[in-house]
Amino acid sequence: MLNVSEFKKSLDFFEFVGMLKVAEFQELAVLELRGGTHLVLRNKPEAAPGQASFDLMVDDLKAQQVALQEAGYAPSEIREGRIHSVFDVSEPSGNIISFYDSHVVGPV
Repeated sequence: MLNVSEFKKSLDFFEFVGMLKVAEFQELAVLELRGGTHLVLRNKPEAAPGQASFDLMVDDLKAQQVALQEAGYAPSEIREGRIHSVFDVSEPSGNIISFYDSHVVGPV
């Protein structure tokens, strides 16, 4: 679950990065991630932003970073890790989302 102060803009962000909107109501939205995990966005205008308690994995980290840049977001530089590389970006409500490269092979 993620509390967001800019509900519609945050919902659009998560759809932009590839999540499927399952349901949308005035107070919350449910999005589905690859593999069936769900993210619930809660419409909380007073919510203070912070580091999200989850991260996202993508097949092509550089392509995701470029797509976010081209869409007007400001992702960080990619940091190379021993197992995964990562970058961070603020979604429209100010929450920091970390994107990691995936090592999954084949259908999920």
